[in-house]
Amino acid sequence: MRIGTRGSTLALAQSGQVRRLLPGGEGAHQLKVIETSGDRSPQASLRRIGGKGVFSKEIELELLEGRIDIAVHSLKDLPTEETPGLTLAALLTREDPRDALVARGGLDFASLLPGAKIGTSSLRRQSQVLARRPDLAVQDLRGNVPTRIARVKEGRLDAIVVAAAGLKRLGITQEASEILDEAWMLPAPGQGILALQIRADDRKTAEAVRGLDDGTSRAEATAERMLLSGLGGGCLVPVGARGLARDGRIVLAGFVGHPSGRPSLRATLDGPMAEASDLGLRLAASLLRDGAKEILAEVRSDEIFP
Repeated sequence: MRIGTRGSTLALAQSGQVRRLLPGGEGAHQLKVIETSGDRSPQASLRRIGGKGVFSKEIELELLEGRIDIAVHSLKDLPTEETPGLTLAALLTREDPRDALVARGGLDFASLLPGAKIGTSSLRRQSQVLARRPDLAVQDLRGNVPTRIARVKEGRLDAIVVAAAGLKRLGITQEASEILDEAWMLPAPGQGILALQIRADDRKTAEAVRGLDDGTSRAEATAERMLLSGLGGGCLVPVGARGLARDGRIVLAGFVGHPSGRPSLRATLDGPMAEASDLGLRLAASLLRDGAKEILAEVRSDEIFP
């Protein structure tokens, strides 16, 4: 089978993992690297590039036109609306969904000095960092994971926040100063989950990847992504979510915050795993009633990003 992937170091590590897991093993399948609009402008702010599917549209087009058979995505990069003609055939077992701090001198978050410069391109991370430590200075940072880490080692930044799953898949978990507690830093919806997307009518490929689908990952992702959808969608908004599925039930925590760190909201609901979709929508409705609508309206307005 032909596997479509982005060309970053992390994307290649992730697609290589999928290649090894597929029937027939690594040698039976080929990778095709596809450049996305997000990759073409590696230094530009994601908020300026904007739009849904900045890391997925071009890969999906290759899939729809039959030039690849499977698209490998980080689920957190995929819009919540499913593309017509395509389906998420498998969500792999979730890697650690938490965020990690990489700081000079191995400092943990609490030990960072006032005014310390922290790099991230994520409004979600920025919002939660400043809600906890308004004395820190968040700077926009893009590039692949090794490039971001290099900014810390070169002294350009005091710390960065990245996905723990990315460090794990690259085999560089030793770079993390601290794995950030979900009690205050909720991950992006779907963070840590690899998604295999195929054409909806491709029964042969669907059968080949069926065994890779993890029910727990799917339940957690469904709850988290429906929360995001209920809030209006978009991977660039400051929304965090974490579904924890266990023993037939799922606990879903959600966060909505302003990029300045204030105001911010956090709430939790729980229910049966079978009702994960409804749980996400109900939590979204609760957050909107409590003030998330006004926060998100301002974030999306020209007042924040003229």
